[in-house]
Amino acid sequence: MSGHPIAYAIGRDDLTSDDVLDLLRLHLEEMHRWSPACKVHAMPPERLRAPDVTFFAVREGKTLAAVGALKDLGEARGELKSMRAAPDYRGKGAGEVLLVHLLAEAKARGYNWLGLETGRPEPFAPAKRLYAKHGFAECPAFGDYVSDEFSLCMEKHL
Repeated sequence: MSGHPIAYAIGRDDLTSDDVLDLLRLHLEEMHRWSPACKVHAMPPERLRAPDVTFFAVREGKTLAAVGALKDLGEARGELKSMRAAPDYRGKGAGEVLLVHLLAEAKARGYNWLGLETGRPEPFAPAKRLYAKHGFAECPAFGDYVSDEFSLCMEKHL
């Protein structure tokens, strides 16, 4: 990273702009490339617009840097969904800025637990390192997930 941090703006997003939909399409394509179809848990835009999901976009100026969502699981629990940095922003802190924002949002909502599902294969290693850096640890599968050689569940108690 350069000597000057990138100034990111984070805001709720309605999933109607082409850049957001293109990044989600890329995300789904990559998930299918790296995992069997039955192990792809990324949500399509229609599902991310549902009332139990709050979707966020991270931008540098007008350029989309990352996306992610917080899904309300009920009982003061939440789940991170569709966390993805744009290809040009990988390793530039956009995902981390969003993760910190989602953690603050979860705490503000009174959540006491936050979970996520990610992949085990090598392409998911940067995501796993980022989550571990912010206090997430491997946990038993929750919801409809099944832990196996492709799928990894992580949790953080807030």
